[in-house]
Amino acid sequence: MLPRYLTVKTAGSHEIIIQKSRFIAHVNRAETEEDAQAFIQSIKKEHWNATHNCSAYLIGENDLIQKANDDGEPSGTAGIPMLEVLKKRGLKDTVVVVTRYFGGIKLGAGGLIRAYGRAASEGIDAVGIVERRLMNVMKIGIDYSWLGKLENELRNQKFLVKNIHYSDQVEIDVYVESEGTGQFSDLITELTNGQADVSDGPQEYLEVDVN
Repeated sequence: MLPRYLTVKTAGSHEIIIQKSRFIAHVNRAETEEDAQAFIQSIKKEHWNATHNCSAYLIGENDLIQKANDDGEPSGTAGIPMLEVLKKRGLKDTVVVVTRYFGGIKLGAGGLIRAYGRAASEGIDAVGIVERRLMNVMKIGIDYSWLGKLENELRNQKFLVKNIHYSDQVEIDVYVESEGTGQFSDLITELTNGQADVSDGPQEYLEVDVN
């Protein structure tokens, strides 16, 4: 699992008009090639009467799966420019489909490359980008008398609390970067004079907005 990577924030679409042609970018996450192909097929079904539904996706920790499809546009003028946008943005596990409704004016190879690249880029901007950070969810078990002090200290030191569970004692789940778990345990032990029970929980990704 990568310690951190960029991907799109959510699914969405964005339309631009270039020389009377409509270019609609549809963007989504895809963690497998099956996810990407299912999304592409859903767009093709929705826009069955479009002139073209061109696509590109980039999947896997090391960008192992890279595919681009021009869907009838001249070779290399649609899918590849869209794939290059994904690469330049540093995105992973992302699929883009650009639907074109031809407006009657031919753009030429250079014009198509710019149009599809622009459509993909603006579509990504419209849905937003997040950084997914691999975190450990550290669990702190403490007596209620320590809760106020500990909450203040965690907030002051910019730690993000995931959950607080109230039962016989308080259990606080806190996101901590994997390389900092030892220091975090020492910090909590020091703050509570050794009265806290600190344990290492599961790893999961925390999403932070980039734009």
